[in-house]
Amino acid sequence: MIFTIHELAEQLGAALVGAPAGRESRIDGIMPIEAAGQSDVTFVTDAKHQAALAKSRAAAVIVAKPIDGLPMPQLQVKDVNAALIATLTVFAPKLKPASEGVDASARIGSGVQLGSGVSVGPFVVIDDGVQIGANTTIAPGCQIGQNTRIGSDCRLDANVVVYHSCVLGNHVIIQANSTIGSVGFGYAFIDGAHRLIPHNGGVILEDFVEIGANSCVDRAKFGNTIVGAGTKIDNLVQVAHNVVIGKCCLIAAQAGVAGSSRLGDGVVLAGQVGLADNIEIGAGTMIGAQAGVMSNVGPGEKLAWTPALDVREAVRVVAHVLRLPKLSQELKRLTAKVDKLEASENDKG
Repeated sequence: MIFTIHELAEQLGAALVGAPAGRESRIDGIMPIEAAGQSDVTFVTDAKHQAALAKSRAAAVIVAKPIDGLPMPQLQVKDVNAALIATLTVFAPKLKPASEGVDASARIGSGVQLGSGVSVGPFVVIDDGVQIGANTTIAPGCQIGQNTRIGSDCRLDANVVVYHSCVLGNHVIIQANSTIGSVGFGYAFIDGAHRLIPHNGGVILEDFVEIGANSCVDRAKFGNTIVGAGTKIDNLVQVAHNVVIGKCCLIAAQAGVAGSSRLGDGVVLAGQVGLADNIEIGAGTMIGAQAGVMSNVGPGEKLAWTPALDVREAVRVVAHVLRLPKLSQELKRLTAKVDKLEASENDKG
């Protein structure tokens, strides 16, 4: 897809600032400021990147407010991130869409209900009693367990496994090799051995949930593990049995949420955050990378470090930790000085 600057502005609903009077550049892609070439549009999301624009070769830049002195046309929009998403969508690779219907190699159980426009790829296994809504795509190699319900306009990428009796809402996306509804990690030590506790519950993924590649959401012992509407989960995330995650949460890669924890709406977990079991994280709380949370957290807090502390306290702790080598050297120096003074006093005696 190729646009003139005016055409791209119209596509984005942008006001054009500093547009050339003569022949316009042609735009066929979007790139960051430093990497953008003469046929690319670039973007600025905050003021700290504006200085780099003076050296950029980009044909145009997407901005929230006009910037004085720029050598290139500016596409002014209300929300740069929204315009960025729209531009990336326009220039996305045009891949062949999944074919409607059921591939001949797929195995479909009895009582399966498929809505209109459903695509079932090669070597998919769909067990008895499954319901799949309209326009949902099930990519090659997926397995859907008995009596599971999947809504409309969903996308399950290659080799996704959804166990029995799970419920996926509408517009759910699950990327390749993720597993929904696996048995939780719950054991009882009886007669000298660990015995698995039956997990008879299920998993509910509400509307517009997205789950990255190689992630796992375990089924509940009782009731359901629930991921709230609009929540986005990154790659390599573990969500344990009976966890309840609120709406519009963000959970980054390698985070682990232990059993029966509850997250309020809008919670953000950065990479490698670990939550202990049976704790509650209040709505709007943000937890920094690699933090370990061992107890309940109120709403709207910002935490970091392990064990997790208020981010301001964590900054002070880190500052003291970084001073330890210098303090250690100073302690050695003072100890040697004291030893020398004590030896001198002993000699006088």
